[in-house]
Amino acid sequence: MGSPLVVGVTVAAAALGSRYLIGAWQAFKARPPVPRGRRFYPGGFEQVMTRREAALILGVREHAVVEKIKEAHRRVMVANHPDSGGSHYLASKVNEAKDILMGRTKGSDSVF
Repeated sequence: MGSPLVVGVTVAAAALGSRYLIGAWQAFKARPPVPRGRRFYPGGFEQVMTRREAALILGVREHAVVEKIKEAHRRVMVANHPDSGGSHYLASKVNEAKDILMGRTKGSDSVF
């Protein structure tokens, strides 16, 4: 076996290492959750809205399915609706983004 001194130092090192790891784990669990990304599009608007900008506003891919576009539109409109303190301008931009992604253009009366 080893000398009592080597065994004692090894046990002490293992105990201190375990104590450090337990403290680090508790600190990790106690930290507040950090959001992984932004919820909504933070930038300004271009003169003519593109599909890319519309997708960024709604938080979907440019070629998303209609159900995803409608779900994202509803989620963003709930957060920015004029009746609940939102802006009329932002609501119109959100609606324009939905129309662009769903293939509707300004002045077009055709419905999907």
